[in-house]
Amino acid sequence: MVLAVLPGLYAQGGGLRPAPTYVGGSKADQTEGARILGEFRQAGIAGMHWLSFELRVMPRKGAERLLDGELFGTHGPQGPLSRLSLADGRWLIQSGPAPAAWVASDNAVRPATMAETLQPVADTDFTLFDLQMPFLHWPDFVYEGLAKVRSRPAHRFLLYPPPDFAVVRPDLSAVRVFIDTQFQALVQVEQLGPDGQPAKSVTLIDLKKVGEQWLVKSVDLRNHLTRDKTRLTFKAVALDLALPAETFAPAQLTQPAPAVPREKIHGL
Repeated sequence: MVLAVLPGLYAQGGGLRPAPTYVGGSKADQTEGARILGEFRQAGIAGMHWLSFELRVMPRKGAERLLDGELFGTHGPQGPLSRLSLADGRWLIQSGPAPAAWVASDNAVRPATMAETLQPVADTDFTLFDLQMPFLHWPDFVYEGLAKVRSRPAHRFLLYPPPDFAVVRPDLSAVRVFIDTQFQALVQVEQLGPDGQPAKSVTLIDLKKVGEQWLVKSVDLRNHLTRDKTRLTFKAVALDLALPAETFAPAQLTQPAPAVPREKIHGL
């Protein structure tokens, strides 16, 4: 009965989730898909780095506003670490197979709950979840094949949330991602609602190469429910930094971020 009400969804483990849609109509090679996703999980910016960015919040109704922020990044023993400063907030985000986050609050630092990583940051549609991207490491996924995004070939995956996440976000049935075949860049992410349709999407607008490193220049986030849009544009980058290791310690979030050598900074 449920499938008659919600076509394209199927029940498993007591919940509903979108059935995969294979590109070309035939089942894709799942072994090859696992290899592709496994390689992408290891990709990222090499070494310690810094990025400055601008968020342009464009609500369907009301005035636009601009927010400036910065992001320090490195690879930690448990996965990529990102130290985020935006408006008056500071966060430390651990990506990878063991996602975690910390928030500076009232001159103290505490772990962020999974529910908090799904809440808007600085009154925008961006969340820590969007930056943390834990769905890339969800073990339950289907490779749907080679598709196209903005006329470019991309590997398409459908990833299903684990039980603990599903309890916190029962309205998120799956996440569909598209990985560019040439640049190994995440060109689109779609968070699917209970009906299997995108409720929120993040789309890569452009890339820029600095030295040998391809970097994201800008992305658009669309809330398909409210029809609001937010554009994230990176303005400058510094690569191969030699930062103190404690820069990425949770306890250091209450302290000012280290200065970035001016000679290391490149405009984007």
